[in-house]
Amino acid sequence: MIHQTALVHPKAELASDVTVGAYSIIGEQVRVGPGTVIGDHVTISGRTTIGARNHIHGFCSLGGIPQDKKYHGENTALEIGNDNTIREFCTFNIGTTDDVGVTRLGDHNWIMAYVHLAHDCQVGNHTTFANNATLAGHVRVDDWVILGGFVGVHQFVQVGAHSFLGISAVVTQDVPPYVMLAGHPAAPHGINSEGLRRRGFSAEDVTAIKRAYRKLYRSGLSLEQAREELVLLARESSCVQPMVDFLDRSTRGIVR
Repeated sequence: MIHQTALVHPKAELASDVTVGAYSIIGEQVRVGPGTVIGDHVTISGRTTIGARNHIHGFCSLGGIPQDKKYHGENTALEIGNDNTIREFCTFNIGTTDDVGVTRLGDHNWIMAYVHLAHDCQVGNHTTFANNATLAGHVRVDDWVILGGFVGVHQFVQVGAHSFLGISAVVTQDVPPYVMLAGHPAAPHGINSEGLRRRGFSAEDVTAIKRAYRKLYRSGLSLEQAREELVLLARESSCVQPMVDFLDRSTRGIVR
């Protein structure tokens, strides 16, 4: 299952059914779970752990050192979960000691070509990153988020679950759950109604989330006043509670 031209370090740990394509290089501290397919010309280095049934396409570079001048060779890590598709020319870096020390990608993510995950990013499950989407360091992306092509996310930004970032959006502040953004700089454009319906949210849930969005973006209330209104709405509709929780943990202020 390992091409004769691939270079796999003897201390690397690969499950017995892992496929490694031509001219790929697998480093000493790499661990790869069962059913994973690694394409041609892939480089996996650093303390990188990759789960089961991932498909990593050609010319990716995973586990490289951070693009951070404060990094001085610390043995930090990259962790990739299960059932991810990672297309051509993606670059994922290991973490730094300035943060948790681990860059993470969860499960069931669809990562298209030329995507960059910088050091210490934390990406959840079931996300979609279109071509050339880029995360700076320390970014958090929650479950079911969609990033359009060429989206750029500033360091330390948090992106809430089920949000949708339109093509070429430049995101410099936190994005609450369910919100659609577009533009340069990015601005809110309603909620991701279609995505919510596809994921099984009821009509009542979508209506409640729209009400919460209007309180947050269309009422003229201050952010603290809007949060108080969202707390009241969350008592009636639990699907609003993630918006309240997100506001409580936001550090850069939300896109508004």
